[in-house]
Amino acid sequence: MTSFIDPIDLSLLDNWQRDFPLVERPFAEIGAALGLAEEDVIGRFAQLLAAGRISRIGGTCAPNTVSASTLAAMAVPQERIEAVAEIVGAKPGINHSYLRENRWNLWFVATGPDRGHVDEVLETIRSETGLAVLDLPIIRPFNIDLGFSLNGGSDRPTAPQPTAPRPVRLERLREGDDDLLQALTTGLALDTRPYLRIAEALRRQESDVLERLADLQNSGIIARLGVIVRHRALGWRSNAMVVWDIEPERITAAGPVLAAFPGVTLCYERRPVAGKWPYRLYCMIHGRSRQEALDVLARVRRLPEVAGAAQEVLFSSRCFKQTGALISRRGVAA
Repeated sequence: MTSFIDPIDLSLLDNWQRDFPLVERPFAEIGAALGLAEEDVIGRFAQLLAAGRISRIGGTCAPNTVSASTLAAMAVPQERIEAVAEIVGAKPGINHSYLRENRWNLWFVATGPDRGHVDEVLETIRSETGLAVLDLPIIRPFNIDLGFSLNGGSDRPTAPQPTAPRPVRLERLREGDDDLLQALTTGLALDTRPYLRIAEALRRQESDVLERLADLQNSGIIARLGVIVRHRALGWRSNAMVVWDIEPERITAAGPVLAAFPGVTLCYERRPVAGKWPYRLYCMIHGRSRQEALDVLARVRRLPEVAGAAQEVLFSSRCFKQTGALISRRGVAA
């Protein structure tokens, strides 16, 4: 059980990490489900946001559909960590940045409206720091949801994304979708009519925004719409990225098994870097303690699908940045 959280707040966090209502007054609908007034729901979310327990209420998009992204890593000398992390975090489209226990210790996600933007950001970071940057783009997602039960016993469990997700129908994208999705990933206003606020900013009708978001969600382009929690602030302080040096032909079988394993919260295949970083298969384990995460990993290691594969465990020790992705070219200009 997550400690120091009011039971009603825990319900808001646990039950609304996905399937956030696409209706004119979503907070009223949530309140009706919990027996709360609309203003009470909004007030509670505002307090959780102010306390740093959530980063936003919004959406995440399927990788490399409406925008581009990559995971990157740098080997930063200890005395330069603060300065380099500041340089990285200031670049447009850096939406996650963590210090991890490894020679390659600074890890971040670079996003942008296209791959050219991502390449330019990575090259700028190389130039300004004089350090190498590993570029580790995703090849295959098995579970990219990162929504999971915070108390281990929710009456509405946050099941992981299916390991064989439906194909994203890219032909359904329309002009203006990038700005709409940028607004959604930036986060909903804590307002009685948050979708109306988006519609007003984009000079669209609220009904049009709701209809289009539902279509994008049904198409699989919006991977998740809900509360984006800050796990460390909620007691899940041990965040381990486990990377596996496994033969490419084994990943088709190993990926779905890892993704479905209890305690594994993300799983994907990424491109290795010859001579520097051989690891292809990644999974994330979030635990309330280091030992809890290691216990999960011990059970994972017994899976026949990963038997004999070398791995490294990279615990995070600090979070420098956690925001939504950069999607719209208008966002780059800003």
